[in-house]
Amino acid sequence: MRLKQTLIATALLGLALPATAQNEPIVLKLAHSLPPISAAHTKFIVPWCEKIEAASQQRLKCQIYPAMSLGGAPAQLFQQVRDGVSDITWTLPGWTAGRFPVSEVFELPFFTADREGSSRALWDFVQKNAMSEFAGVKPIATWVTGPYVFHFRDKEVKTLADLKGMKVRAPSRLGNKLLASLGAVPVGMPVPQMPESLAKGVIEGALVPWEVVPPTKTHELTKFHAEVANERTMTAATMIFVMNQKKYDSLPADLKKVIDDNSGRDTSAWVSAQFAPSDVAAREMTVARGNTVYAIPQDELAKWDAASRVVTEEWIKEVADGQRLHDEAAALVKQYSK
Repeated sequence: MRLKQTLIATALLGLALPATAQNEPIVLKLAHSLPPISAAHTKFIVPWCEKIEAASQQRLKCQIYPAMSLGGAPAQLFQQVRDGVSDITWTLPGWTAGRFPVSEVFELPFFTADREGSSRALWDFVQKNAMSEFAGVKPIATWVTGPYVFHFRDKEVKTLADLKGMKVRAPSRLGNKLLASLGAVPVGMPVPQMPESLAKGVIEGALVPWEVVPPTKTHELTKFHAEVANERTMTAATMIFVMNQKKYDSLPADLKKVIDDNSGRDTSAWVSAQFAPSDVAAREMTVARGNTVYAIPQDELAKWDAASRVVTEEWIKEVADGQRLHDEAAALVKQYSK
């Protein structure tokens, strides 16, 4: 009798185990390069995770690994998510030069406009023209940053002549080309490497948006900050939030829908918008510190625009069907601009 009871209990336990396992949340490993105090972490990544957790009734959960705590270097984030080291990542395509030749059209000089509209445009453009660049991953959001600003250690730069020969951190392949066209010496590096390079004088300035300033303490390492106020942004970086395709495919249909409902054109615009208040706050913090914040004069800016057109011309020649892709992306930016 005892043997029979034991067998029945064991069988019942075996039947219960799949149900118990099924009720356990699916934990998504989410990796990025910036510290937990960054705008990316606090304003976009954590809120997005909270959205999918709530929508899935806690069946999906994020385990966030900031500041490269899963290992590797920032430039490896995209490969890590493709390989399944992480399940989701936020990264910059510009850190992996040559891997996103089509979608980088949005990083051309004086190309993007308002951040939310240009982010919607980027999503549409990628979906139609650049999905081959995202093989192995599912795009959740693709967006453009706010305008990049020049941050200089010891020199107030207002003209091309002032900029000539200066070593300046660039954000991407096209950022390198932009700086070179303006007469600077571009030094490519991911953001996490920038503070030490500024502190040691390896670079004399850096090109980053305002929101990056507080977590990297750029306002403490520089004194002069040159803004480029124009109808079109002098340069902006594209950013991507992507999920390992196999991990997505492994989800049940209702949880796939949760991810889908928090992906796409509107999500891309929402993510971009989350950085805007941080841009304002960072600028105010820099001014309050007593640093000099100024705008490049409009008459001088026309010279910068003209000097950088060679970057666009070269991109059109380098990329297959470049003119059509350029014109289509520009039309989308115009369509979605306010």
